[in-house]
Amino acid sequence: MSFESEFFRSLLDNFHDGVYFVDRDRLITYWNRGAERISGYTGDDTVGTHCFDDLLRHVDDSGERLCFGRCPVAATIADGAVREAEVYLHHKQGYRLPVYIRVAPIRDPDGNVVGAVEVFSDNSSKMSALQRVHELEQTAYLDPLTALATRLLTEITLRSRLEELSRYGWPFSVLFIDIDEFKAVNDTLGHPVGDTFLKTVAGTLRGAARAFDLVGRWGGEEFVVILANTDGGKLAGIAERFRVLVQESVVTAGGAEHVMTVSIGGTQALPGDTVETVVARADALMYQSKQAGRNRVTVG
Repeated sequence: MSFESEFFRSLLDNFHDGVYFVDRDRLITYWNRGAERISGYTGDDTVGTHCFDDLLRHVDDSGERLCFGRCPVAATIADGAVREAEVYLHHKQGYRLPVYIRVAPIRDPDGNVVGAVEVFSDNSSKMSALQRVHELEQTAYLDPLTALATRLLTEITLRSRLEELSRYGWPFSVLFIDIDEFKAVNDTLGHPVGDTFLKTVAGTLRGAARAFDLVGRWGGEEFVVILANTDGGKLAGIAERFRVLVQESVVTAGGAEHVMTVSIGGTQALPGDTVETVVARADALMYQSKQAGRNRVTVG
């Protein structure tokens, strides 16, 4: 290895962002430490595989897989154009993580495209999230298993949002989310795997939420999401994004990958609502999703 290549490898390894190179066949030839930190996958996991082997399983907001048909890396290799996109990668721990990717061609001295470089960064508003976690850790408001807000903090936040709705007319909505067939998971795979399901779903929900939303563990396998500045017109689409991203997450246990789904009920908070009434309405809508076959969204 030349001094120049050692120097640039050391430089790239100290990037905060993830960086990886592929050749024209989309074989991964380099994977930096930033990519390891963001994705959970090491260079040993990735170098020597093809990006279309679907390790990261990039999906868009609708849950559509990008590795086949709409891959930005493949398109850049084909036409030499620089591309940017916001996608969700599959973290090694199973949950979906929003990332911002930038893809550029790699050219030989004659200007021919011989590969591509993708740079990706954590797009989950991590500074706000880290600040929120720090604040929660100073109190008793952080659920120890999922690192989400506790039910107590969720209730406090709901009361605050209801007061803002009453005083200023600021709209917000509530999602009630329940993991499908969770008892069967505990019964057949064991409670440690059940805990992994909870943490994986929590990580996906947290990644899909905006920095000013709140995701809380309501109890057991139930979660509540408080969506600030969201009216009924946007609610179904937002709830569907949460559902699809959970469905695209996996837990590996017993040598097999287990897909999980959630049933969701969503409602817009109304003047005169209390914490109890808005949560009960969302819960009832979630139950309608269960009755309709699970892995569904019902809003009202």
